[in-house]
Amino acid sequence: MQSSHTLLAQTAEKKASTQSISVDKRFEKELQAIAKKSAVKKALKTVEELEPQTIKDHVLLTEIPAPPFKEQARGKQYAAMLKAAGADSVWTDEVGNVIAKRRGRTGAKTVVLDAHLDTVFPEGTVVTVKQRGDTLFAPGIMDDTRGLAVVLTILRALEKNNIETESDVLFIGTVGEEGLGDLRGVKYLFRENGPKIDSYIAVDGGGLERITYIGLGSLRYRVTFKGPGGHSWGAFGTANPHHALGRAIHYFNTEADAFTKEGIRTSYNVGIVGGGTSVNSIPFESWMEVDMRSESPNRLEGIAQILKASVQKALQEENQLKRRGPSLDVAVDLIGERPSGATDPTSPLVQRSLAATSYFNVKPSLITGSTNSNIPISKGVPAVTVGVGGVGGGAHSLDEWWINDKGHLSIQRTLLLLLSEADIAR
Repeated sequence: MQSSHTLLAQTAEKKASTQSISVDKRFEKELQAIAKKSAVKKALKTVEELEPQTIKDHVLLTEIPAPPFKEQARGKQYAAMLKAAGADSVWTDEVGNVIAKRRGRTGAKTVVLDAHLDTVFPEGTVVTVKQRGDTLFAPGIMDDTRGLAVVLTILRALEKNNIETESDVLFIGTVGEEGLGDLRGVKYLFRENGPKIDSYIAVDGGGLERITYIGLGSLRYRVTFKGPGGHSWGAFGTANPHHALGRAIHYFNTEADAFTKEGIRTSYNVGIVGGGTSVNSIPFESWMEVDMRSESPNRLEGIAQILKASVQKALQEENQLKRRGPSLDVAVDLIGERPSGATDPTSPLVQRSLAATSYFNVKPSLITGSTNSNIPISKGVPAVTVGVGGVGGGAHSLDEWWINDKGHLSIQRTLLLLLSEADIAR
């Protein structure tokens, strides 16, 4: 039986593709009333005044490596920065998430503002920021170090202008958002007996107009064929794991290509292959890592079944061809899973996101994406991911870049969104 969030993920995408979702006037008025408050006007101005400090923070954090599963150094620095910015308490949890709490007047509700600490780049990658003209270049300069700077500046602006909220706010730098990190930081936040979280705002990727409200689901598998191996001449005829892997990729690509040409958008990719010891050795192991994504849980499960069937077909055929020795074995291991789902576009959080974006005379763009928001959405907790602002590109490449083209607007937008969602104290 499909959950309500699964069904919503399917229907929300259809709705978004066929009509624009308008902003409820109630939330427009709410947002405008918040923006008119004297203290909020000062906070918005503070964001602009903090621009040099925000860029300095942005560069400092970018130049602290945060490879997958090794975010500790950046996390330690970020914790110190959040504490200096005025958070009531700051701590690092068991998996490495850096959490800063700003207490609300009542604390009846808890709102998260998050950016992720990790990058996709392996240990040893040079992360020195270089500036050419108005452009900053460095691995991770946009995804998601800019998000960390946005979160930090919002905390500073609130503190400097003594703005209180009714809700508690958790300012978080999460670990493990990228790649095989598999959203481990946010998954830990939503563990059984984890902190109470009522709504979730992530800052990650893209420009001012982007609002991710549908979580793009993904499955990642490592497929490993194993055999006895041997000399390419002396053991010729022994079942070959590489040959089996090649067959599996061929069958998977053929069937998956046909499957993805129709229906709700679904993707697949054989991203990494490995194994073998030398050109004149029959490998004892051959493996690949496969990524599959879809806006539909049913389609995602469908393409996963194609992968598994292709692997078994390849295994059987290669074993039938062997002339000597034992048969091959294969293991298909799930190494990553991001659930899909959607936040109702008529919900207060999405409507507030639309209103906060429209306030800056920017047309909001509701999109599907794979971000930290996938987890709260799948748990039934309202969540969105908003863009970091400015202009950037080359994400996940060594030539990643970012330009501070009115980057303060995204910070101001996110500040207004947070104040509306966390209920600014009257």
